[in-house]
Amino acid sequence: MANAGTVAPGHPLGRHHNRWIQLAIGIICMGLVANLQYAWTLFVVPMDAKHHWGQAAIQTAFTIFIVTETWLVPVEGWLVDKFGPRPVVIGGSICAALGWVIDAHATSLVHLYIAAVIAGVGAGCVYGTCVGTALKWFPDKRGLAAGLTAAGFGAGAAVTVIPISNMIQSSGYEHAFMFFGIFQGVCIFLLALMLVRPKPPVSAGAAKRVFATKVDYTTGQMVRSPLFWVMYLMFVFVAAGGVIATAQLGPIAKEYGFAKMPINLLGVTLPLLTMALSIDNLCNGFTRPLCGFVSDKIGRENTMFIIFLGEGVALLGLMEFGHNPYLFMFFAAMTFLCWGEIFSIFPATCADTFGGKYAAANAGTLYTAKGTASMLVPLASVLSAIGSWNAVFITAAVISIAAGLCAKFVLAPMRKRWIENSVAQSSGSIDASYQSSGWPEATRNSSAQ
Repeated sequence: MANAGTVAPGHPLGRHHNRWIQLAIGIICMGLVANLQYAWTLFVVPMDAKHHWGQAAIQTAFTIFIVTETWLVPVEGWLVDKFGPRPVVIGGSICAALGWVIDAHATSLVHLYIAAVIAGVGAGCVYGTCVGTALKWFPDKRGLAAGLTAAGFGAGAAVTVIPISNMIQSSGYEHAFMFFGIFQGVCIFLLALMLVRPKPPVSAGAAKRVFATKVDYTTGQMVRSPLFWVMYLMFVFVAAGGVIATAQLGPIAKEYGFAKMPINLLGVTLPLLTMALSIDNLCNGFTRPLCGFVSDKIGRENTMFIIFLGEGVALLGLMEFGHNPYLFMFFAAMTFLCWGEIFSIFPATCADTFGGKYAAANAGTLYTAKGTASMLVPLASVLSAIGSWNAVFITAAVISIAAGLCAKFVLAPMRKRWIENSVAQSSGSIDASYQSSGWPEATRNSSAQ
């Protein structure tokens, strides 16, 4: 019996068994599920106006969604590795639709929170699957593939945010929840039917400047290695630095007195904060495939070193020159440009280091660092209360620069030793050397499985 997600010869879905088509399907699925996160803000005020639950209580549902979406990705990734991408994304499509349908009929906060959990499961199924399978399809272009897939997560919201907003205004938020929930769920379901198990080209290998293992490590083996926790800590540092700074752009612009200042750029006039956020989101999406592609060419750690230092400099520039409206927009954009790439470089580095066979579960486990980083966001409010916004910028800049230095001088040599040991283990010629290295032992001959 064929495994779930495989395509028999002559099957009408066989024409979709092309890795670029599979990548495109994943990107579209990511775009469709993105509204669960990025369009949520449009529903908060209308829901509060009708039910008077309080915006803070309503936003708790969003927090529940993010935690569920992030922390369950390792489990969903394990399901992808075991059963293939198709059944997991089909399950995700059902949960994504059901979550918004429940939101449309919610009459209490309990209903809202239940819907957040269900929608979080749906988003995690789609996100974890699409990123994980992209890593498997493209062992030679993992940075680019992961970057394009991650960029899709923001692109969908950019396309649909205006139609959703218009429908809320014309027909009510309940109708918008129902229509887009079902529409997005059905589209993802149909696309999921075309997903197949990744079958990368036999001749495909990692890019010349990218170190890649020849052994496939399970998630259990991965989390027992010091190398994984170095990567995890770096992910938390850069994510926290970016989230803390960017989450406070609105309050900072308001305090500086120019949040609503009209700004004309390329013939378009918008309030400064609106213009800045629009540019920032474009940079955030653009940097993911760009830096992923660059990392395929010059190496993961070299790219991290340059970009993470760039984020630190951008944050310090925002602190020093941010009182000028145009420099505020410039340095805010640079911060987003140097931050969003973590969602392409880290998954690619994870697959290079721990192998492609369990890439979905392994990358999903590393992705939980996003949830860990989000828990540090309240630190910004504490720092600004104790000192000023300068304390926020300096703290975020320091941890970003520290991550950049760590990439070059700690992660790079550790990964090189790890991969050299994996080559020795794969050949079975230097067992004693592997055991003396201090790394956890991987299943022998796993690269041949």
